[in-house]
Order: sequence, then C-alpha cells, then structure tokens
Amino acid sequence: MLHTSRAPHPELDAHYCGPLLEIESHIISHHRPIEAWFRKQWLKYPAPFYTSVDLRNAGFKLAPVDTNLFPAGFNNLNHIFDPLMVQAIQAAVEHTCPEARDILIIPERHTRNLFYLESLAALVSFIELAGFGVRIGSLEPITEPVTFSLPSGRTITQYPIQRVGRRIELEGFSPCTILLNNDLSGGAPAVLENLEQTVIPPTSLGWWRRSKYEHFSIYQTLTQELCALIGLDPWHLTPLMRDCGQIDFLKRTGEDCLAEQVEALLAEIQQKYDAHGVTERPFVVIKADAGTYGMGVMTVQSADEVRGLNRKQRTKMSASKEGLDIKRVLIQEGIHSFEKVAITPEGERFVAEPVIYMVDHFVVGGFYRVHTEKDINENLNSPGAAFVPLPFNESCSLPSPDDALDSERNRLYVYGVVARLALLAAAHEHQQAANASVPTP
Repeated sequence: MLHTSRAPHPELDAHYCGPLLEIESHIISHHRPIEAWFRKQWLKYPAPFYTSVDLRNAGFKLAPVDTNLFPAGFNNLNHIFDPLMVQAIQAAVEHTCPEARDILIIPERHTRNLFYLESLAALVSFIELAGFGVRIGSLEPITEPVTFSLPSGRTITQYPIQRVGRRIELEGFSPCTILLNNDLSGGAPAVLENLEQTVIPPTSLGWWRRSKYEHFSIYQTLTQELCALIGLDPWHLTPLMRDCGQIDFLKRTGEDCLAEQVEALLAEIQQKYDAHGVTERPFVVIKADAGTYGMGVMTVQSADEVRGLNRKQRTKMSASKEGLDIKRVLIQEGIHSFEKVAITPEGERFVAEPVIYMVDHFVVGGFYRVHTEKDINENLNSPGAAFVPLPFNESCSLPSPDDALDSERNRLYVYGVVARLALLAAAHEHQQAANASVPTP
C-alpha cells in the first residue's frame, strides 16, 4: 500500500469537463437553498461523530459509492485543514457528550497494521489538540500496555481494558466517552453493551447491523428531495442500484436472481447514457452488503459474467472482513473515474477517486485514492493503492461564485455537498436505529 505526501492537482478527462462544469455551476449557483436545506436536516437528524465517503467522478456524474462510519486514513489528510478538524471534533463531542473530558478510543483488532496505526496516531493527536485526554484501549485480551513505534516517528500505546459495572476503565483512566474506531463487522462485543458512558458512534451503526442497500435507498430519497428543490436531475448525483435478497456464491444459490438484476440494471444505465449522450460502456459493481476494506467486490459488464464465475472468483465473493460469510450483495451502478493524479517523479497520472472526511456535519478534508494498476471502471480500494492529500488549500464550507467553476474551492465545495448527502443518509440510519432500540410502552 503506497503512501505519498505530494499533492499534485488532479486532471479530469477533457471530454467530460463540460458536463461536470454544468453540474458544478448548477450546485454553486444554488448554494444558498442547498445550505438552508442542510441546516434544517441537521436539526432533525444529527450527524454521526465522523464519516468518510468514497466518491467517483465520471464528469457527467459525481456520486458516492461507499460511506464509512468508522474511518481510518486520518494520517493522509492535508495538514492545512488541521485547525478545522480540531474545531469540528470539539463541536462533535459537545453535541454527543457535553461534559466529556477524557476519551477512550476502541480501535480495530488488526492493530499491528502499521498503516492503520499511523491513522490511529493522527486521530489521537487531533483529539488531544481539541483539549481532551485520550487513551487507546484494546479489544484483544492483552494483560499489559503494548507500545508501537511507527515509521512516522510517532509512538502509540494500547492498554488493556476492564469492565467495571457499567463502565469501561483503564488503570488510572476513567473516560467519559468511548470513541469507536472499529466497524464491528464481527458483531457488537458484550463489553460495549449497556454502558453508562456515551459510545460514539453507537454500536448499532456497526457493519453487523448496517446495510449498504438501505443506506443508498435513504441516500436516493434525500438526493431526489434536494434535486427537486434546485432543479437538477438526481441521476447526476446518485448511483442506480438493485437488490436480490439472499445469495450463496459457493452453492450458486441466488445466481439467477443476481444475473437478472445485473441485466436489468445495465439496461437502465444504458438508457440514461443514451439520454445524456454518454458513449462509455456501462458496468455494474457487485459488493457485499456489509463491510469495508474493499473485500467482496467485483465489476461486471454483462449478466453472463455472473453466471460464468470460476471457483476462485466465487470463493473471493463468499467472505468479507473477519471471514464472515457474504449472504447479501448490493448491485450498484458502476461509475467511471475520469480523474487522474500524478504520483511518480515523472508526473505520470493514474486513475483516482476522492475520499471526503467529515466530523459532525463539517467537511474537514480528504485525499485521493490512486491506483497504478487499475482502470477507470475498477475498484481502487485494493492492495497497491496510494493516498494523496486533497490539493485544495481553502475551506470548502461555502463556494466562491466569483472564481472559476473548477477552482479549488468550488470543486471541493461540490464534493462536500455530495458527501454531506451521504452523511445525512447515515444520520437517518442512526435515527432509525435509535428509534428501534426504544421499547414500546
């Protein structure tokens, strides 16, 4: 996994600059009703503590393809935005636990992954700068603190945790708030249940319970509402999708349904391409309905590819993170990525996708995920990816109508609008989970 600190400017395929500028122009010219709409939404649906959203920019379309509520990669962010990150953390903690002083981070279990540990160290630094005491606990059964020396020169220490009544404590450290940085793909550990401490994000937002299909269904509804307000075709911001219930790739059950839905979705995408003058060949992404790390993902351009999967491909699609069986998939419109970023000394450019980070409802930066071995219609979240901090040097809370439409500030503002739509969909999930946990009188 390649990392780079360079921040060259991205390039968009010239053929699709025109459509993108039209989309950006429309959003920028309607930024006041957009921001007013978001303000009303946040009053009803508070944002999760932190979120990252993977976007794909096809020029004629800019849409999210994944929303992570337990993000890593904080070490890849542009340091220009550090003050904004710190302020957003302060606001997020105030919204969830106003009296918080000390925060305990519960990380992923694969804690010897140096790239992940660098992210964890960056997150600790941000929280300390925000004025909170912070420690890192461990769900692993360790009996004494474990310290890691990192390539960046930082060190972090993980501590054994203990359950004391309805609290989680460390020796000499009794935190007010538990910050999860573990997506709980394997389920919610009993040690985190029924705590008197505030747990953010709540365990109900872990992948043991979340569904990508449900998330993007909410996203579609919200995008339709916003686009109706500003007069924009929601397809420009929304991936089309399908669902076919249970599937077992190894036993080949559910295969016919999957192939039929792929065929129907490809036909629907082609209709949209024809209507918008897009000459690219449509493709579909089939991905595990729960989970991260780019596992359980494949792209196809025909239903025959689904029926023709070999044993190795079926095995790859049968299990996700922590070896959990994949029993349901999201069938999602594939979005080409026509953005390219240079990561070599020679300036050679490779396909890239922006990943936007938010704390509370504030955009706090992001990076480009770049891959030297992938094409415009392939999954970039895979081994060999590089991470380039977003080259933008200004806050994107508001656009700059007097600047060029594709200026740094305006481009990032548009990214932020789409990412916040995905964030809002996650806020709806949070609300639904909270309502479901309240017993009926």
